[in-house]
Amino acid sequence: MTETTETTGTTGTTGAAGRTVRAGRRSRRPRPLRRLAMPLLLTTGLCLGALGLTGTAQAGQAQEQGRGQGNGKGKATAAIVDSTRHGGRTLALTFDDGPNPTDTPELLEVLRKHRVKAVFCLWGDHVRQHPDLVRAIVRGGHTLCNHSMNHDDMGAWDEERIRADLERTSAEIRKAAPGAPIPYFRAPYGSWGKSPEVAASLGMQPLGWRLAIGDWEPPGTDELVRRVTEGVTPGAVVLMHDGGGDRSQTVEAVDRIIPQLRAEGWRFEKPARRG
Repeated sequence: MTETTETTGTTGTTGAAGRTVRAGRRSRRPRPLRRLAMPLLLTTGLCLGALGLTGTAQAGQAQEQGRGQGNGKGKATAAIVDSTRHGGRTLALTFDDGPNPTDTPELLEVLRKHRVKAVFCLWGDHVRQHPDLVRAIVRGGHTLCNHSMNHDDMGAWDEERIRADLERTSAEIRKAAPGAPIPYFRAPYGSWGKSPEVAASLGMQPLGWRLAIGDWEPPGTDELVRRVTEGVTPGAVVLMHDGGGDRSQTVEAVDRIIPQLRAEGWRFEKPARRG
């Protein structure tokens, strides 16, 4: 309507001065229909704009939730990953059964000091109890992994039961750290059953390992260091624990392992994204 008024006023300037003024005055008086049309058009425009913004926000929220469930980068497969992304003289550190209010913060500090990123395979019930530690893991730049809700053996479970457990665990993780991706799933006890297919359908890559150092029964820090430094092979995913018991020996071992392996030319990186 503003464009119509300006056009009428401009047309009026082509005539005599008196006619120009009259034309300008007429253009400023909306006709009765215009009085009705202008509010309707404005209201319609505002409603359409609001709907557009709402749709965009909902789409963004759905996309963010999708990233929180899985990795948001391509399609996961049912193949179990046990190697690093680039292979060679590299290894990936992964920690199961946390978060643990005693040892997880100490482990995060050790990793921060040595500038190493790791994968934390989270026990859903522990996530529910300690959501602040999940947020601390994310702030440290580490990667999250779904490790089931109660650490039950899923080997004989049907797909429906597995899916319900994995979805519940991911929901607890997302509640603690909204928007954080969960790109991996690791089966408790390595008892996979049908879980790789279910995890892949939920956007999570099954994450295995090549070296497990047996720290669930602490044999002493020196022994843990020996098991890693002598047992690691190029491109290996290494399984350790920051929860499920006293993991202070594991934390101390990691503090010694990282500089020792670096001095020998090893690099620390993430597991592969696909099997």
